[in-house]
Amino acid sequence: MKFPGQRKSKHYFPVNSRDPLLAQLTQQPQPFSTYICGIDQTLVDIEAKVEDELLQRYGLPKGNSTLINDEQAHHLYNELKSNEIISDEFAGGTIGNTVHNYSILADDRSVLFGVMSQHIMVGSYAYRYLCHTSSKVDLNFLQPVDGPIGRCFTLISDSGERTFAISKGCMDKLTPEYIDKEVVQGSSALVITAYLMRASDGDGITDAAMTAINYAKEADVPVVLTLGTRFLIQEEPKWWQNFINEHVTILAMNEDEGEALTGFKDPLLASEAALEWCDMVLTTAGEIGLYTAGYTEDNEKRETSHTLLPGAIPEFNRYEFSRPKLQADCDTPIKVYAHIAPYMGGPELIRNTNGAGDGALSALLHDLSANTFHKTNIPGSSKHKRDGICYSSFSQVCKYANRVAYEVLAQHSPRLSHGLPEREDSLEESYWER
Repeated sequence: MKFPGQRKSKHYFPVNSRDPLLAQLTQQPQPFSTYICGIDQTLVDIEAKVEDELLQRYGLPKGNSTLINDEQAHHLYNELKSNEIISDEFAGGTIGNTVHNYSILADDRSVLFGVMSQHIMVGSYAYRYLCHTSSKVDLNFLQPVDGPIGRCFTLISDSGERTFAISKGCMDKLTPEYIDKEVVQGSSALVITAYLMRASDGDGITDAAMTAINYAKEADVPVVLTLGTRFLIQEEPKWWQNFINEHVTILAMNEDEGEALTGFKDPLLASEAALEWCDMVLTTAGEIGLYTAGYTEDNEKRETSHTLLPGAIPEFNRYEFSRPKLQADCDTPIKVYAHIAPYMGGPELIRNTNGAGDGALSALLHDLSANTFHKTNIPGSSKHKRDGICYSSFSQVCKYANRVAYEVLAQHSPRLSHGLPEREDSLEESYWER
């Protein structure tokens, strides 16, 4: 595993670096590999600039998201293709993006559960999905289905307004039988999205997700939930609060989803409220930056050397140098918060906001998995005398998530094509040491 963030390697890696004399006298265990797993609705994002006449002809309300059937999707795709107005086709899906980005950052394995078309032709949606997914993502556990995977058409009008046409295909047909218990319970984290809990009658993906959640909870594997969209959450916020309280360890959301879930518009207050139901929260807030919130043990708290920040909670970042812990593992838990403004003020040109939150979450998951990796390979390290959810502090997780989100915003695809540079091209190398 490649270690997260810009680190001084002598302090962290290689993990098998030990006294050379002792190494000759004792048998060294083989390094243990870690991974994360996730469940997703496998789909392809198709982007095109269109005239309003096309939207009217297909009955697509401008600016809205509409479900279309497979036949409509087929005709729409063929028309866009024949007119040569498709600008991009990407492998999509919130969890698909997240596990892909994790594997790019960690240069290591992740596992994706979902469906895949049984018969794949060159140039088909399934073919493009596989082509745009990292080879480090283990796709061997996908369930074969007789039909297309999902398609999400992003149709951009001259005004820049985006209209979405979604064809589900077979993306919700995943069944519990294709959730491998051993894989889930051997992982560092199980990552799911709120979309999985709202399958239509006859679709099995909700049952599959609940099966995986129960497997994870049996083995104390952290369950990580990303909310996905405010529209889904605001329909039944109380239901989601209860679901998070019962099943979720780490919650990822943006400020709109946080408001729908908690009623608080301020992302810091929304993060604080969410801690009543889970152990750690990652909240992205657009041009404001991002927040992490969670718990640490009172006698293990570490005070920041950064400027204390004002906010709805005065001087809320005072203990941001502390490591996140499970609330249940704390004798005297205290709430801890951290914030960071966009890296270098954000990109000069934001090419695509889709996927920035997925990128930030993949960074957090990388740090979480690195903690498992380091603890398993160097169990005697002083780092693990006081165990935590993540390897790093709230502050460092903020920096890493923020840096990865910047990388996604600066490109067009929601998926990273490469990891972070070994050395930053700007004068911001001190960013990691502040």
